[in-house]
Amino acid sequence: MRHRLLKRDGELLVPTVLVAETTAERMRGLLAHSELPAGQAMFLCPCTSIHTFFMRFSIDIIFVSTDLRVTRIVTDVTPFRVVFGGAGAAGVLEFATGCLPSRGIEIGDQLTLLDP
Repeated sequence: MRHRLLKRDGELLVPTVLVAETTAERMRGLLAHSELPAGQAMFLCPCTSIHTFFMRFSIDIIFVSTDLRVTRIVTDVTPFRVVFGGAGAAGVLEFATGCLPSRGIEIGDQLTLLDP
């Protein structure tokens, strides 16, 4: 699994983004994790919906379009839930609940994933 940096307007938001690119990595997602530390996120793409069945912690999620523009934000998704990204969603960033970047990501923001 590759690691990336998440930025908005050149500002570093998340130093470690785990990128789940293969079908197996996307299917496993965060299920194998007992936690996701602050400063980390997981990016699944392509992905238009997520589930939290059998997860051990709650997550905050940001759905993005193909060009990484924020299309939907959902906070405190508890285990055993399903969330759909809605129109325009092509990928999702997952964070442990309460660990969204503190600088306030909003719908319409343009994000960038870069090599570290």
